[in-house]
Amino acid sequence: MTLIFNKAEKQFSDVIVFPAFDLTLTQGQTIAIHCSVNIRQQLMEILTCRSTLSAGDIKVSEKRLSKKMDLLGFLFLEGGMYERLTVGETLRFYHGLFTSGISPQHALELMQLEGRQRVKVMKLNHSEKKRLQMACILLKDPKVFILEEPDQNLDNESKRIYLHALEELQNHGKSILLLTGNLESAVTLGTKVYRLDDKGLQEMDVSEEQEEVQTEEKEVEQVSAQPIRFEKIPTRVNEKIVLFDPPEIDYIESTDGQSLLHIKGEAFPSFFTLTDLEERLLLFGFFRCHRSYIVNLQKVREVITWTKNSYSLVLDDANKTQIPLSKTKMASLKEMLGLK
Repeated sequence: MTLIFNKAEKQFSDVIVFPAFDLTLTQGQTIAIHCSVNIRQQLMEILTCRSTLSAGDIKVSEKRLSKKMDLLGFLFLEGGMYERLTVGETLRFYHGLFTSGISPQHALELMQLEGRQRVKVMKLNHSEKKRLQMACILLKDPKVFILEEPDQNLDNESKRIYLHALEELQNHGKSILLLTGNLESAVTLGTKVYRLDDKGLQEMDVSEEQEEVQTEEKEVEQVSAQPIRFEKIPTRVNEKIVLFDPPEIDYIESTDGQSLLHIKGEAFPSFFTLTDLEERLLLFGFFRCHRSYIVNLQKVREVITWTKNSYSLVLDDANKTQIPLSKTKMASLKEMLGLK
């Protein structure tokens, strides 16, 4: 089962929402598209056939999208449910709408809602409602899942449950398309990550290269041998150059080839590449936790294990910011922290 975007383009009057792009989602694949709110909303409108492309087309297994809507399942950011029904009643209702072989009990177990069966929807918290929303889609047993901001504002336990569910779906040959404006979510949930903006669709390099692993030991050994350096990191704010002390920096993110220093909730563009910053900040306790991120380890409060291959670092800030930690970096982090 494949979902194919062929020269797909959307524009309003003379304004291009997104230029023509090609993308193929194959069976058993999970693709995340990192995009703006406007692009995400337009894609959802198009994929649900409530709007049309300006050019190009979308096909499901060589058939027009409109002819294969029964093979798609949608998780909406603003998904409504019957508030007065219980969790069990809601699932039995949706089970009656579909002819799949997925039982309400299986959906309950996968989304870990067994203990909430007799609770009315109105009494559920936000995370539980999102898990119930996903359970309802599971009952349809679609071939392709389209998920809009699936982990937005979820508690950590619900994020783990979602990740496990996505792995199960992928293992059973389901195709999953994630639309999100959060890069950390895209990297954590997607096996392949793309960015879609006014410049088009670009694949983001989130793969783990073997040479990264091979250089880890050398980097760790160099830390104790090199003298401590003191230097400020320059950034540009409007027409001014602002200098920051390394301890002020929470983390650094690379997006569209631009390195951004995140400091107390604000982002400042850097003059340096992520690789340059990694070299300059290594002796100040900074760690390249992912191809797109460098984190100040002094600001890390917690390491979360979502699955055996998926991790995040939680910062000690007001928003409890979560930064992706790649699995090849986990061993290096343990070594730096003196853990076995």
